[in-house]
Amino acid sequence: MQKIRAKLKNTLQDTSLVLNSVSSVVNKEEILSQQNKVRTRINPEENRVQQVGRSLQALVLVLSKEGKPLMPCSYAKSKRMVRTGKATVVKRFPFVIQLNFSCEEKIQEIIFSLDTGYEYAGISVRTEKKESIRIEVKLRTDVSEKIQERSMYRRGRRNRLWYREPKFNNRRGFKFAPSVQHKIDSHVRLLELISKYVPVSRVCVEVGKFDIQKIMNPDIQGAEYQQGSLSGYENVKAYIIAREHGKCQLCGKESSKGNGFRLHHIIGRKKKGSDSPSNLALLHEKCHDKVHKQGLEFSKNKQYKDATIMNIIRKETIRRIQELYPTEVTYGYETKVKRQELNLEKSHTNDAFVIGNGITQERCKEVKWIQKRRNNRALQLNRKGFKPSIRKQRYKIQNKDIIYIDDRPFVSKGCQNLGTRAAYNDYQGKNRTVRIENIDRFYNYGGFYV
Repeated sequence: MQKIRAKLKNTLQDTSLVLNSVSSVVNKEEILSQQNKVRTRINPEENRVQQVGRSLQALVLVLSKEGKPLMPCSYAKSKRMVRTGKATVVKRFPFVIQLNFSCEEKIQEIIFSLDTGYEYAGISVRTEKKESIRIEVKLRTDVSEKIQERSMYRRGRRNRLWYREPKFNNRRGFKFAPSVQHKIDSHVRLLELISKYVPVSRVCVEVGKFDIQKIMNPDIQGAEYQQGSLSGYENVKAYIIAREHGKCQLCGKESSKGNGFRLHHIIGRKKKGSDSPSNLALLHEKCHDKVHKQGLEFSKNKQYKDATIMNIIRKETIRRIQELYPTEVTYGYETKVKRQELNLEKSHTNDAFVIGNGITQERCKEVKWIQKRRNNRALQLNRKGFKPSIRKQRYKIQNKDIIYIDDRPFVSKGCQNLGTRAAYNDYQGKNRTVRIENIDRFYNYGGFYV
């Protein structure tokens, strides 16, 4: 130890990570002696201070004997209580135990922080001293496509039922489109799911407020917001011809006799491409035919569907959360400043931690959740000569559920054969099916799975 200290006397301090000519031992500082603690404040990339907390295991959620949420406890403590019969495991995802005895039910202040998003959301639940839960959730983005698929099946079914009288009095208005409403419900559902097992005191939420016109044109000002890109042009085609200076975007030549211009969708209509000018290309008729025959592709322009949806759900999400808990609202630019002050890398869970005014609290390990359909439903599928199968009930075993066969766990791929068999992949990745009666037990994840 004395020799090492003597060598460390002459080593460089508070600098970027470089090779040291004095001691070769110092050059091997790649693996921490204690994995859960970071004792250095030197950033290997730049000479700046970086706040890095301890990487703790996510805590176990606890319910009282009467079913009320209590303060989370460590995994080791929950294991001892379950082993001695003082607690019972009531839920696996998230892992929850329920006490079998009455306790004082002392509760500290717990802050639930939510980073809303179109595709990903971040959750951070913390007390004054440490973070208890840290989750990154991948949300569903296929709701609109599933609704259109359902509409296709229903329309085909109704076209074959000529005897059915038309109904026009069964329509009801919706405040939001189904895909937008699902996005709002998903964020609120995350809060409701966690608050079942954690005594949440207040909620901090970040919402998106995007100026799409400012993103597209940073120099826009005043009355220019009222003048869209088509202002002063007869139609969309006239605007795009002026935008491209009257030249084809494939061959670069101007229009000629017998070879006029066509508008081409960069993202096709079948792939949900819009009719906005940013998704349209100017092509000669011959070049347009060439693009479709040879399958040529253009560079896709930036789409602002996610920013638009976040603008729509902002107020409704806040309103519904405020009905449940006292709520503090913040915006992205505030979160960015706070995160940079703490020198945290950009991530959804780090944003959620900063949104809840987290600073020096011990951090826990990140868990990733994925949202899925609760019911893997099929309206009608043609079965190549067999009678069409119409699924009219929800089967107990759904996609991504855990099934146990001979006490070995497998991931389910849903039910087949009118619910009599369950599909799964074996450990070699091969597709297998098993009769429902031969399944020892199964675990249903619900709307989210790991």
